[in-house]
Amino acid sequence: MLSTMMQMGLLIAFGTLWRILAPKHIPALAHRRALTDLVFFILLPALVLDVIWGAPIDFTSMKISLVALSTLAVSALLMIISLRFFETSRPQKGALLLAAVFPNATYLGLPVTDQVLGKWSNSVVLQFDLFACTPVLMTLGILMANHFGADGREVHPWRELRKVPPLWAVAVAMLLNILEVPRPELVHNTLTTLSGGVVPLMLIALGMSIRWDTMRLRFLPKLLPVTVISLLIAPVVAFGVSHGLALPQHISTAVVLLAAMPTMIFGIVICERYGLDSAIYAAAVFLTTVISILTLTVWFYFLPPA
Repeated sequence: MLSTMMQMGLLIAFGTLWRILAPKHIPALAHRRALTDLVFFILLPALVLDVIWGAPIDFTSMKISLVALSTLAVSALLMIISLRFFETSRPQKGALLLAAVFPNATYLGLPVTDQVLGKWSNSVVLQFDLFACTPVLMTLGILMANHFGADGREVHPWRELRKVPPLWAVAVAMLLNILEVPRPELVHNTLTTLSGGVVPLMLIALGMSIRWDTMRLRFLPKLLPVTVISLLIAPVVAFGVSHGLALPQHISTAVVLLAAMPTMIFGIVICERYGLDSAIYAAAVFLTTVISILTLTVWFYFLPPA
């Protein structure tokens, strides 16, 4: 696991270097947006369609969603309690809540579990994220960001959900799966080819998105509960709930690793859009991502082999 995390780290570092060394005729932000848009609008939906279309969708899928929802709920409750002990502005509260609650289940979780557990884990990742985390983020998370933010714009969560192409891919794939529509070999091969670019481009985009310069010593006390909740308590909750629901051992291992992922990158976009403190959120991404190299390795060796 440690060697896998180091390999992931090299790709992330490459993304950081590319942000600095990329040709100056295109702004660094434009490079990152081009990569993330390519993944978000084309490659990830292709992966979702291919995996969910051919995956077994049964009661286990509901259990995976329940595990994810449980970790989100407990993380939110603990962070709300923790914020009572710190002097924070409303934009900081909203940013810290987002940082503590939502894991980087797809952009980092997918590459990590794919490497250490195998391709079978892709369906678990997508169900964990797209059946639970992303819908909650794009509804309750958006409402929360608007509540604490300084933007003041009118929010339509369901309209935000319609703007997420991977969720549309889930809906189409679920329909094809339920109707038992055969997957033509040509379509499968095309989707597989497109999906092959998801992992490396996700990691490079992750490196380009992490804002290493936002880390400030004054943020550390406020980031401590975020780190403890997201990297330690959330996976403990996932472990307990998955065993309580009698999930198969290999799937339980996968969901615990997903719950142990660091703060998601996409939250930076939400912070900037709704007027939350994007600097402290970016610092949370940086800190939890770096520490997760150690914590994910520990979790992997603690958990039963998948």
